[in-house]
Amino acid sequence: MSRPIRKAVFPVAGMGSRFLPATKANPKEMLPIVDKPLIQYAAEEAVAAGATELVFITGRNKRSIEDHFDKAYELETELEKRGKTKLLELVQEVLPDDVTCIYIRQAEPLGLGHAVLCAKPVVGNEPFAVILADDLIDGGAMNCLQQMVQAYNTYNASILAVEPVNPQETDRYGIVKTSPVGERVGRVEKIVEKPKPADAPSNLGVVGRYILTPRIFTLLEETERGAGGEIQLTDAIAKLLKEEPVMAYQFRGKRYDCGDKLGYLVATIEHAMKHPELREGFAAYLKDFVASGLRV
Repeated sequence: MSRPIRKAVFPVAGMGSRFLPATKANPKEMLPIVDKPLIQYAAEEAVAAGATELVFITGRNKRSIEDHFDKAYELETELEKRGKTKLLELVQEVLPDDVTCIYIRQAEPLGLGHAVLCAKPVVGNEPFAVILADDLIDGGAMNCLQQMVQAYNTYNASILAVEPVNPQETDRYGIVKTSPVGERVGRVEKIVEKPKPADAPSNLGVVGRYILTPRIFTLLEETERGAGGEIQLTDAIAKLLKEEPVMAYQFRGKRYDCGDKLGYLVATIEHAMKHPELREGFAAYLKDFVASGLRV
């Protein structure tokens, strides 16, 4: 029987250079999609999938992430005094009371693999999830990590979230070659970090959701620096699949690449169109804007 996924790791130490100067002093994970920061969407996804311990691998200028998930006594007192009940509830419900947040500093920017390895003292000998907050995924009724937990419970193996990507953009992803196992599930036979299109084994790209067995920690410790002088999680996964099954899961839903400016804007617009307080007025604005010939 598979062990439950209780811990989710959030590597949030990156510089967010593609969004400078907005991220000069503020984490990219705190960029809002309408009225919630990216990191809150990611945390809510993990909690809905059963995680009760959220492990944030942080770096310099990331204090606002800790503040966001901390209790804000002064703000809550002021909102209560002014009778702003709905706003008070929003602030108090950022995370459930039974969820614990743990923060670990990644002293050097040595890559995603190193960030995951930093979580070893907290995760220990348990399977765990990894969520990259700038991959915002709308899974509908069942979020992406919930779907992956179902697959994990079925196959009792590490699970990588994948989706078909533009064959000309394989050099932006870890790419997997798989053999079919079940609906939307394939066993990973090969994984390559950012291959050129001519060298890619498929067009299935790994996106920012993983469920990993604790064996990955030992393999990360043995992994030498790879592309960009960083410890690549992909390299450790390539070793892992030689020792135990690793599954690729094609999730249901839509992914927004919020590490990219255009992807971030698309996510903002589409989430605004779903927002119960904004969608009607925003839709009317967009209709008028398009009718005007997109002139500001």
